[in-house]
Amino acid sequence: MSTPNQPISGNDLARFSGPNTFMRLPQAGVLEGVDVAILGIPMDIGTSWRSGTRFGPKQVRAESAMIRPYNIQSGAAPFDSLNVADIGDLAINTFSLPDSLRIIRESYAMILSSGVIPMAIGGDHSLTLPILRAVAERHGPVALVHVDAHADVNDEMFGERETHGTVFRRAYEEGLINPRKTYQIGLRGTGYAATDFTEAQGWGFQQFVAPELWHRSLSPLGAEIRRDIGEAPVYVSYDIDSLDPAYAPGTGTPEIGGLTTAQAMELIRALRGLNIVGCDMVEVSPPYDPSGNTALTAANLLFELLCVLPGVTYR
Repeated sequence: MSTPNQPISGNDLARFSGPNTFMRLPQAGVLEGVDVAILGIPMDIGTSWRSGTRFGPKQVRAESAMIRPYNIQSGAAPFDSLNVADIGDLAINTFSLPDSLRIIRESYAMILSSGVIPMAIGGDHSLTLPILRAVAERHGPVALVHVDAHADVNDEMFGERETHGTVFRRAYEEGLINPRKTYQIGLRGTGYAATDFTEAQGWGFQQFVAPELWHRSLSPLGAEIRRDIGEAPVYVSYDIDSLDPAYAPGTGTPEIGGLTTAQAMELIRALRGLNIVGCDMVEVSPPYDPSGNTALTAANLLFELLCVLPGVTYR
C-alpha cells in the first residue's frame, strides 16, 4: 500500500502559503486510491435570510491551514490509515437551485460508487437533500445525526419544497433516512407554531433542544446515540448555527442560546465507532464574521469528524 496523503507541514512551508485545499492536502482529480474526499459546495441560493454561504468552502479551507495532522486531545491520527484528498468544488449552477441539487446528487452518486467517504463543506443546508438521495441509493435509508438550531422540517418556504428549511421533511417523506434513528441536537429559537418541532417527533425523530443541554457534557448523549444506531450506516449533517453566535456569528440564521465549541467536540468524539458513510458542515457565511472565527471553528469540527470516521488509527 502506498503512503497515505499527508497535509503539508507548517515546518516545510509557511501556513500562510501553499495550496488552498483543506489542511493543505493534495488535490485529487481522480478518486482511485482515495478513502475520504473533501469537497466544497459553494452555494447559498437555498437560503431564506442572510446569504454568503457560497464563500464558506474557500474560507473554511483557508482557516484549516492551522490544523495539524495529529489530534493530540483524542489520540486520532487519521492520515496514518486513511488516504484523504481534497477534490475541489462541485460546479453548481449559481442561478438555479433545482439544477444545483441535480448536480450534487449526480456527483455524489459517482463519488459513492467509488467507495469513498465524502465530507462536504457548504454551502447552505439545502445541499444535504441531494446528498441523502445519493447516499440512500447506495446504502438504503440511513441513520442521521443532525446538529442544528433548526429542525428544517418545513413543508414549503415561499411555495418551494426544496430549500434549506425543508430538507429533513423531504428526506423523511422520500424514505432516505430511518426516522427511528434520526437525532436532532441543539434545536432552539422561535417558531411559527408548536408543531414546528413536535410533528417530526411524531415521525420518530429524537430531538434534543438546546436548553436541555446547557451546562452539560454531551459525551453521554453521543454515547447513547452511538449505542442506539449500532452498526447501521449513518450520515452526519452539522449546521454551524447549532453553536451559539458567540462562537459562530458567521451564519445565515443565528439563534442565541446555542451549544458551545467544547460541547460540539464532545458530541463528535462520542460518535467514534459509528459506520459513518458521509458528513457535511454547512451554513458558514464568512461575510458575517470578518474575524474568520466561524470558519476556523467549522474547519476544526470537520477535522474532528474526520477523526471519528471508520478506519482511523488511534495512538
